[in-house]
Amino acid sequence: MIIHTTMRKTVLFGLAASLALCLSSCVSTKKIQYFQGSDQMFEQAQAILQKYEMHLKPADQILIKVTCDDPELLEVFNLDVTLGAGSRNGSNLSYGTTGSMGSVYGYTIDNAGIVHLPVLGDVQVGGLSCDQAANAIEQTITQKNIIKNPEVTVRLLNARVAVLGAVKNPHVVNLNSERNTVLDVLAQCGDLSDQGLREKVSLYREDNGIRQKFDLDLTQADIFESPAFYVQQNDLIYVQPNKSQNVKSSAFPTYLSAGASILGFISSITALVLALTIKN
Repeated sequence: MIIHTTMRKTVLFGLAASLALCLSSCVSTKKIQYFQGSDQMFEQAQAILQKYEMHLKPADQILIKVTCDDPELLEVFNLDVTLGAGSRNGSNLSYGTTGSMGSVYGYTIDNAGIVHLPVLGDVQVGGLSCDQAANAIEQTITQKNIIKNPEVTVRLLNARVAVLGAVKNPHVVNLNSERNTVLDVLAQCGDLSDQGLREKVSLYREDNGIRQKFDLDLTQADIFESPAFYVQQNDLIYVQPNKSQNVKSSAFPTYLSAGASILGFISSITALVLALTIKN
């Protein structure tokens, strides 16, 4: 009788421990730890091979700033103020601004990759970086003999990335510089939520009339070598949620399922205890 009692206590203890583990178990750290394998990958410093420069695309808006030594030579650009030639300050002139930081607008690149500028006419900038576009505009100014030794700066105004899925604050992230990684963007969204699958992050990109999908695994260090590590304007990032988040349309089904599992486990314990009791 003592042996059977001890056996029952052992069984009950084991089942109770199993239940506690089921209720308090955590997701494996391999599923939530970022950059696994980075110790081996970065034993020695690695050169950054990716090109993070953004290249201008149709529907992009750009701000163009022209400078030269003689401010009087810039008067020609003021012939078409209504089309966006902004206020003049000394030897600087900006295309695409009203002179107020809060009301900046830009020239829109058309579907053929062309920007239409007053005086200069059409300039092909699609597919170029901002620096390359500035050089193209400088060459056009020089070829038309409008200004001697012009200096042009081009800045992308409407660069942004949309972030959806299992992040803490999904929204459209405005990019303030050209060098932005997918980690920078996710950080601005508050990182992934508890339901987000770190190994199931997708980035969608449109370039030259082609839409591409890149699969990213934040738990692996090789993400640093992905061609999608640096984001481009108009990228879309989607973080896949785990199954419980996928299934539920509200919190109730998940709680109901969890409750049913717990009740089923308790019922199994009760049945086993009764069986042992009856046997003795």
